Amino acid sequence: MNTPAALPAGQTILQQLDFLGSMDSIPHGILLMDTARRVIAINNILEALVGYARQDVIGVRGEDIIRSNLGAENDPISTVLASGETMTMEGDMLNQARKKIPIRFTISPLKLQTGNDAGVMLVLEDISLYKDLGDKIHGFPGQEKIIGHSDKMLEILELLPIVARTDSSALITGETGTGKDFIAECIHKASNRSRHPFIKVNCGALPESLLESELFGHVRGAFTGAHADKPGMFRLAHCGTIYLTEIGDLPLALQVKLLTVFDDKEFYPLGGSKKVKVDARIIAATHRDLREYVKQGKFREDLFFRLNVLRMHLPALRERDRDIRLLIDHFVKEFVSHLKKNIKGVDESALVFLMRYSFPGNVRELRNIIEYAVNICPGDVIRPEHLPRYLFAAEISLPDSESHNDFDTRRNGTRNVHGGKAGTFGAAEMLGWQDIEKRMILETLRKTGGKRSQAALILGWGRSTLWRKIKNYKLD
Repeated sequence: MNTPAALPAGQTILQQLDFLGSMDSIPHGILLMDTARRVIAINNILEALVGYARQDVIGVRGEDIIRSNLGAENDPISTVLASGETMTMEGDMLNQARKKIPIRFTISPLKLQTGNDAGVMLVLEDISLYKDLGDKIHGFPGQEKIIGHSDKMLEILELLPIVARTDSSALITGETGTGKDFIAECIHKASNRSRHPFIKVNCGALPESLLESELFGHVRGAFTGAHADKPGMFRLAHCGTIYLTEIGDLPLALQVKLLTVFDDKEFYPLGGSKKVKVDARIIAATHRDLREYVKQGKFREDLFFRLNVLRMHLPALRERDRDIRLLIDHFVKEFVSHLKKNIKGVDESALVFLMRYSFPGNVRELRNIIEYAVNICPGDVIRPEHLPRYLFAAEISLPDSESHNDFDTRRNGTRNVHGGKAGTFGAAEMLGWQDIEKRMILETLRKTGGKRSQAALILGWGRSTLWRKIKNYKLD
């Protein structure tokens, strides 16, 4: 952001405001503007919300910093400046992750000690907690967004309120795409820290030198290009939650510094000589086996024990067969509404294919598949030809007649059946859906000795549906 130099008038106002030093202790976003509506100061909560450091926004117009619908119909700031009376209103704003959050705006006039007008103060209170009050009374907040009735997901739902009620560190494990980020945010929103920032840091996204500055901040002159102090994500998460995703990729040197935060609740910024105290709950997540990393010397055992106080393991989608259909219906409804399409559902043969796929990318991959299909589908029903082509290059295995719900996962990511030899369609063939379906029918009929009722049951079709497909493919 290109910002003008700090305004002398603004500096004069800052010198005369008695409460400025305690702004960071207020658990809401605070923005001070002069009478020309230029930013005088913001506190650390607002820094986390808007994603800008306070020294970068001095002199910038307030509406360029806060992306909200405040004043969409009228101009409450001008009203407050003219009347000198406080005004409160509700609206929305986009945070630094471009997520819309409900906000209660309180706009108050600022007065100098001389009694002259100095500008206005905006207090931004996150009221998403109150919006979810009904969920807090009747169940876990956001529970309706966690889709699944499988035994493993029911265990997660039972554990979530317990994890949310404590300040102890938590470790969320599971394969890529299982929803670790979403669960971490649910825990924060249901906790006593929900009115404070939820800060996410990907420990595998930055090199060690930049990651240390991102986590712990730096002081001016700490390294080339450090032209100003940077607070760091731990400081921005003060009183809230810091979520360290891909914690298994955290370099060993930074693991030592993270231990200091666990033990002392304080740390030195990069290049700094003064300790910073923080009160932030730590939630970590990884798709790696941290116990194995400890054995290999890639992860500190003492840090693992501190993180592993509360452990939640999210199941892979292939372990949630009962939930796949629910998720398909949910994502179809979501994207149909978003894209304004007239799609009523998914064709039976496409459903059968999706139910047999192993989903190595888990829920995230299923969501992407449905988004692609809804975009591509020109009619009112999603059919196999509307699914991504790469799915047909994967090996598809058929269940045997005795345990068609009992799946395991091969190294290549495909499903196979315990006790049965899988019939497969090779990746090199790149067959169309009709060829694949034809082979599925033939392979199943061979397994059942030609018994159509049993074959229809295995394939998940009605007997008349199987009879019609046999006739269409001239397999009789």
